Amino acid sequence: MKIAILDDYQNVALQCADWEPLGAEIEVFTEPFAGPDEVVKRLAGFDVVVAMRERTPFPAAVFDRLPDLKLLVSTGRRNAAIDLDAAKRRGVVVSATGALASPTVEHTWALILAGARNLPVEFRSMREGGWQVGLGMALRDKTLGLLGLGRLGPRSRGSARRSG
Repeated sequence: MKIAILDDYQNVALQCADWEPLGAEIEVFTEPFAGPDEVVKRLAGFDVVVAMRERTPFPAAVFDRLPDLKLLVSTGRRNAAIDLDAAKRRGVVVSATGALASPTVEHTWALILAGARNLPVEFRSMREGGWQVGLGMALRDKTLGLLGLGRLGPRSRGSARRSG
């Protein structure tokens, strides 16, 4: 069995799972493909492809040109870059890994805090040998408005007051 892991820009996929029991030949692609022709050329002969969400498109034209592909695994359940009808027509099973919401929520809070405290400017000043150049905004007693809560928004409200 040949497995391709796509768009592993950080080159961490082999550390995130135990691949050895599969007994497969695994190739990791860290750079994006230029387009559909390169996708087909580089993935010819692979039985399984592990794709990162929305990074490499899999339209019908790609499925039609990858006759050896049997399984396409996406990180996360929703992947708008995969034509599910085309996969089904070609007999390619499409599945997904589980996903944790907490990293997204934590990253969002990190961005909020970085913005409130003007961290990019402060970091740059320190790297250049300077010191604090401004005052950050305190978040205490502030209200955070969340739009489009979905399933991630409720995980964020533990640290903020809910309005409305």
